[in-house]
Amino acid sequence: MNPKYSNLFLAIAGPVLLWLAWPPLPFTFLLFIAWLPLLFIADNTTSWKKFLGYTYIHMLAWNLLVTWWVAMSTVPGGLSAFLANSLIMCVPWLLYFFSKKYLSRIVSLLALVAFWIAYEYIHHNWDLSWPWLALGNAFASRPNWVQWYEYTGASGGTLWIMMANVFIFLAYKIYRSEGRTIQYFKYIATFFVIISLPIIVSIFAVKRTLTLHHNKYNVVVVQPNIDPYQKFDTNNQTEQLEKLISLSRAQVDANTALVVWPETAVPRFTNEDDLQHDSFLTPMWNFLKQNPQLNLLTGIEGYKAFDSRVSRFAKPFPDGQGFYESYNSAALFDSSNVQVYHKSKLVPGVEVLPGFLSFMSATFEKFGGTTGGYAKDTVAKVLRTTNNSFNITPAICYESIYGDYLSNFNRQGADLICIITNDGWWGNTAGHKQHKDYARLRAIESRKWVARSANTGISCFIDPYGNVVQQLGWEKEGALRQTVGAFITETFYTEHGDLLSRIMIWVAVAFLWLLIFMIFKKRPIK
Repeated sequence: MNPKYSNLFLAIAGPVLLWLAWPPLPFTFLLFIAWLPLLFIADNTTSWKKFLGYTYIHMLAWNLLVTWWVAMSTVPGGLSAFLANSLIMCVPWLLYFFSKKYLSRIVSLLALVAFWIAYEYIHHNWDLSWPWLALGNAFASRPNWVQWYEYTGASGGTLWIMMANVFIFLAYKIYRSEGRTIQYFKYIATFFVIISLPIIVSIFAVKRTLTLHHNKYNVVVVQPNIDPYQKFDTNNQTEQLEKLISLSRAQVDANTALVVWPETAVPRFTNEDDLQHDSFLTPMWNFLKQNPQLNLLTGIEGYKAFDSRVSRFAKPFPDGQGFYESYNSAALFDSSNVQVYHKSKLVPGVEVLPGFLSFMSATFEKFGGTTGGYAKDTVAKVLRTTNNSFNITPAICYESIYGDYLSNFNRQGADLICIITNDGWWGNTAGHKQHKDYARLRAIESRKWVARSANTGISCFIDPYGNVVQQLGWEKEGALRQTVGAFITETFYTEHGDLLSRIMIWVAVAFLWLLIFMIFKKRPIK
């Protein structure tokens, strides 16, 4: 086959393998060979510009196949995200392409591993963050394979996938050049050890005993199934609140300590400094006074007023009298008090616009985003129930993808993860299924229960080993009640965060310096 067309075929074959391996599809084992097509392209291409072109096709196809549903909420915004994210994902592979020209094959491949994990970590921690396609997330539907995430987090899964691909590629190269030599069989054996040993350890390792903070209590998660495109209509907001209360009341019993409503369940733009006196919330306050043993965690879209512009997120009131910040918040109520956490990991373009892109605010507003963006909390803030039942990690929607960020809450004594989300923007696509499965990884990393309330589904309870105990399916209305333990056992991951990725950042820097040194050593300075 013409090399031009063979490379194009490979640039499409790679993302197809990744798509088939990604939740909710069942062919997870394909992850361990999914990078081979791109490695073959790197070997078949001499021009970095051509390699960049094929790599971009690969990354764009991967983004489209796995996350095409992003465009369901905003087509222009989705396409912009696909195009930008795909280009960013090319960077570690382009560094590999240059590395293999100056470093040995195995050294350049190990550099690729470090470059990719470093890229994933950086992409988790900057203003244009989009960690949905972090490789370790692909095991979200296989929790029995990755019980060791309590040590490494999802970045350990990324390392696992990358190393497996490296050794099967090395075996292939030896086979093509030397045949079935001893070295070939060593690489093959290493490949099978790499893919099988973590699974064996995960399946057969004795589950550790988890320590309870106190007695177990019932938790209720509510799924109102309200169309997200209609929920902010002022004509039906009172009915929405009554539905939430009615669904909650049907499941609450004497042992219920906590009720969880989804993201922006309170759809009215609410003054967070005056929640106790907001007449719209009177039915909710009455419900809590009738059930004084309860705490209620709910999503609200709130604001605070200021006399001056306190941040770049502050916007002037329409009448010109002062400024306000708006928030996507989680609020924990009891019968007389409220604690509030502001979502910190905001969706780029939709919920926040990085400062260096502020000149595009009008364009992003047309995509369905916010002009000034939401303001956010800058530190993890545990919400502590006043009935002494749970210390809550409040993960608002997109935040549940960030294992390293959520580990900060555990270090402050959190013993229950509550995910509140509104996945209905994407319709009945793979998006809400992937999002639910990613929550299973957060349970394993922290060895904590997860209570997940999703507006249109999937609401569920997940035990500390990543098993979904019960769930409400897509577009179902109802509520679930589950007896939940507040486990205080800490894991290596919750104590240290994503230590593996931070180490790999330094390894990647070392490889980069080695590459620069070799380039100048082999190319005379003029």
